[in-house]
Amino acid sequence: MGRIFVVELEGRCYRCKFCETHLALAEDLISRAFHCDRGKAYLFSKAVNVTVGTLEDRMMRTGLHTVGDISCCCCRHIVGWKYETAHENSQKYKEGKFVLERHCLVGESTFFSDISIRTPSTVSPSVSDVEDA
Repeated sequence: MGRIFVVELEGRCYRCKFCETHLALAEDLISRAFHCDRGKAYLFSKAVNVTVGTLEDRMMRTGLHTVGDISCCCCRHIVGWKYETAHENSQKYKEGKFVLERHCLVGESTFFSDISIRTPSTVSPSVSDVEDA
């Protein structure tokens, strides 16, 4: 296995709760109104220090999407998913965007109280992407 190069973000950022690796800038946050199986999730225009898993079609609350789970490049915990394709025209704005699950994040000087550790043996794909009204 090769060397892992980690991007250090400047400014307010969200980090992996499990290893503190920078994942996304607060300024790239698009929406806090998303949900996953374990609670709230945030939609970002960009994410760093993540790897995208195998793409698959998932039926979510807002329709069929082609997505890949994203994992922290350092600790390998699944922290969300990336939208590759939205099959409904009203959902096309999600294409190429990243969803980070709140319970996997630590924000700038804010520690969320949700404690749940996801290991590769206990991870199940998230299938919810509905937005709050």
